[in-house]
Amino acid sequence: WPSSFFSSSFCTRLVGRPNVCALQQVMGTKKKYFSTLLRLSDLVVLYECCPGYMKLEGMLGCPAVAPIDTVYKTLDLVKADITKQYSDISRIKEEIDGSGTYTMFVPSDDAWNQLDGTARKALESNVNNELYKTLHYHMVNKRLLTKDLKNDMTLESIYNNLGLYINHYSNGIVTVNCARIINANQMATNGVVHVIDRVVSAVGNTIKELINNHEELGSLSAAFNVESSLLEKLGEPGHYTLFAPTNEAFDKVDREVIERVLGDKNVVQALLKYHLLSSVQCSEAIMAGSVYETMEGSTIEIGCDGDSLTVNGIKMVLKKDIVTKNGVIHLIDQVLMPDSAKQVTELIGGSQSTFSDMVYELGLSAAMRPETQYTLLAPLNGAFNEEVMSMDQRLLKIILENHILKLKVTLSELYNGQLLETLGGKFLRVFVYRTAVCIENACMVRGSKEGSNGALHLLTSLIKLPTTTVYEMLEADGRFTVFLSLMEMAGLTDLLRQEGGYTVFAPTDDAFDGLTEEDLTLLTSDMNALRTILLYHFSNGVFINGGLEGGVTNLLKTIQGNNLQVMSVRAFSSAFITRPLITHIQTHILYIQNILGHHVAVLFSISQLSSKLVTVRSASTF
Repeated sequence: WPSSFFSSSFCTRLVGRPNVCALQQVMGTKKKYFSTLLRLSDLVVLYECCPGYMKLEGMLGCPAVAPIDTVYKTLDLVKADITKQYSDISRIKEEIDGSGTYTMFVPSDDAWNQLDGTARKALESNVNNELYKTLHYHMVNKRLLTKDLKNDMTLESIYNNLGLYINHYSNGIVTVNCARIINANQMATNGVVHVIDRVVSAVGNTIKELINNHEELGSLSAAFNVESSLLEKLGEPGHYTLFAPTNEAFDKVDREVIERVLGDKNVVQALLKYHLLSSVQCSEAIMAGSVYETMEGSTIEIGCDGDSLTVNGIKMVLKKDIVTKNGVIHLIDQVLMPDSAKQVTELIGGSQSTFSDMVYELGLSAAMRPETQYTLLAPLNGAFNEEVMSMDQRLLKIILENHILKLKVTLSELYNGQLLETLGGKFLRVFVYRTAVCIENACMVRGSKEGSNGALHLLTSLIKLPTTTVYEMLEADGRFTVFLSLMEMAGLTDLLRQEGGYTVFAPTDDAFDGLTEEDLTLLTSDMNALRTILLYHFSNGVFINGGLEGGVTNLLKTIQGNNLQVMSVRAFSSAFITRPLITHIQTHILYIQNILGHHVAVLFSISQLSSKLVTVRSASTF
């Protein structure tokens, strides 16, 4: 007797109350299950004797083991009165009360009472044929405990060897043709009894056959016939779940959208695959908030609301658990539209609504036709501050033109150093860091999407293309006169003017306040040492603010190959992007500990820096 099974998979025993199990009743329904109590917030908890045990007067719990008997007599133990009655009036009793070995999936009394009245009358009026066949379909010619019932297993029933479709889920739930086993492993002398929560019927169709023949699925059938290879696959052996939109669901979708989708085989395939799972998910096994990957590649969230299923949080399932030879179908009253079946403009969310509005107001939407491939680099609403919104409209249009790329470029296709051509004819540089991807001065945030004709990437700020060299920028700023004079003295000004990919940590004039004339003379007396110190402020590669991780030490290489430790404190930062390189304002002079000679000691004492740790104030102020 596998009594340990109940405590691990179907019921929870109470300490101090021998063999008393918790029975969960799902709120809003009459369903009761022996359970692992994983979802108590949704349940009313009742208590009964664990399967196979009985009460004894005057004793706590259920200390007595119920006597083992035939399958027929075990029907009394599990309170399957209607099934026992039907066994009496049909010829089934002779089998299940005699010799042999059987597994019987016994519908509970509630299951029989939920059966359609016309169907039940048809069974009762023809007990020696229809009722006999129905009961035989619930039986297998061998003893199978739940541990023997494997996921995606097909059993041969006694009725014409027609299949019974088993699913055994990771949460312990076992279903037969999507009927849940609610009282398992009731051992009998000639087999075992499992109580199920509905009457199951023979399965004859594949998903393909049902799509083509179901009167409510004509529109879905038409969509599948556009991409017939997928429909053919659903006619072959397999294990699928289809959330099937009804004709009414398709009628709710704008006609232009339907025509556009049906006119592109790739989009049709994406749409249909978004409604398919490559596993059988019966409604009774779905836990609230379960996320499943669709055959399209993205995910949907399936939940439950009382007796109803929800998809992506919306109660839309009209009819559930239509069992087929190769899976299950749930009818839904809405068409699920994946991002891959949408146009890029349909992917724009509320956090980018200002960008969307401005694109349309400035006449840029004409370039975003359904048949055109493009990419939107959409700044979040916060990027459109008062200064931006008061800008000359012609200038703003030029800026926004550089937020629309001429080609579809997905996140996975971006690489460091890549040049992206914009609608305005400019080329944007891509910078890829360990935890960020940035385009010029603007870094991406989570939320990139891929549509049928392009991609959408979200940015923290507006993209501003560089227009000056580092030298021109520092000279115009006015705060870097000492640094520039030292660069000129060291013969390094060409480095600030030429094209290249560098980052310069530029000390302001305030950084030199502690130096006397004598210190400056000493500093400039050895050109090799001066060049070494100045070049220590240059790093190979472009590191903009979003590319430096906050709160940790970023290890960079100077153009001379030395290590540079940079701490990003973004709340206090400023940086400028220029043609050849990035400039960060620096309030200290950087130094190198391994410079030969007395210059190290002098620089150390006047700058009061005791290590190579540098605090870079950076917060993307452009």
